[in-house]
Amino acid sequence: MLAFVSGARSMKIFGFWLGLLAASIVGAGGALARGPYGSVSVGNWSGGAYTNDSDGSFSHCAAGAPYQSGIYFVVSVGADFNWKLAFTHDNWSLVTGQPFAIALTFDGQPAINVQGVPINTHAVVVQMPPNSTLIAQFRKAKVMTAFTQGQLFQFSLNQTGQLLPSLANCVQNVKKNGVSNAGEFAVAAPKPAMTKPVVATAQESGSPPETPPKTGSQTGTGFVISNNGHVVTNQHVVDGCVGDILGNLSGEAQVKLRLVSTDETNDLALLQAPTPFKDVAAIRDKAIRPGDSVMAIGYPFHGLLTSDFTVTTGIVSSLSGVLNDTRYLQISAAVQPGNSGGPLL
Repeated sequence: MLAFVSGARSMKIFGFWLGLLAASIVGAGGALARGPYGSVSVGNWSGGAYTNDSDGSFSHCAAGAPYQSGIYFVVSVGADFNWKLAFTHDNWSLVTGQPFAIALTFDGQPAINVQGVPINTHAVVVQMPPNSTLIAQFRKAKVMTAFTQGQLFQFSLNQTGQLLPSLANCVQNVKKNGVSNAGEFAVAAPKPAMTKPVVATAQESGSPPETPPKTGSQTGTGFVISNNGHVVTNQHVVDGCVGDILGNLSGEAQVKLRLVSTDETNDLALLQAPTPFKDVAAIRDKAIRPGDSVMAIGYPFHGLLTSDFTVTTGIVSSLSGVLNDTRYLQISAAVQPGNSGGPLL
């Protein structure tokens, strides 16, 4: 534990699922849709326009992406601009047509309960209500979770702000020009607005210079998770750091840590030390229950209370946080500024 100071599945198979799912989504009776025509390529999402295999008429545009959980996630918009989501997993054994309740959350907001419909033993489709806040949240969110049948699945949505307009553009383009003229439908990601340079006037030129922003340091805690020196802490511990991030085990010299990656939505940051550490923390893989004993370890008010770590104990009070956010636990163990990023044992 450290104290911180901060300054393959084949695409052919995926394509088959995309066509089969999208055909069922738009009510083609389960017949395999023909396509894709043109393409929608946004990050890991890929797809295009599809036609009804029975009569050749344009039916929808869709794109899908694989996730490490084994789920293949599809977003589809029909010729009538009705949106649908679909999820498929090879290990599922679903009952076709049986209602399938799913609780969706976006960036930790209150859960939205939706009804999915299995279209075969491996795939379920969710109708997105027209003109609903569900579509707006889906478009703006960075992370979506889906809770169903006792399992929680998490999906990164960093590119849906570009994906949804691209699918809508696909529908509009094909309805106007036909599938024979289909091309790349992806809409370019919006560029940040450019600000014009400000030129000081004669009156302003004599104004005193602006006071530079104050700088300082903040402390937190982290723990080692790999033999390669990877360290986990909270994102807010290193947020806005413009200098070095230093860390040290109790009684050892400080080392400079490199910021590898951050996840603002889940408040996580991954850092790496230049040399490996001897001991590595093991992440719990058993279910957590209310009432379980826990121990919080960290460096609260580092250098003011003590330079060594402190330990507080308690129990798990709840398996969800504010607004039933299942990314969090509630505990009775006391934590203070500086504990951020520390392990809960």
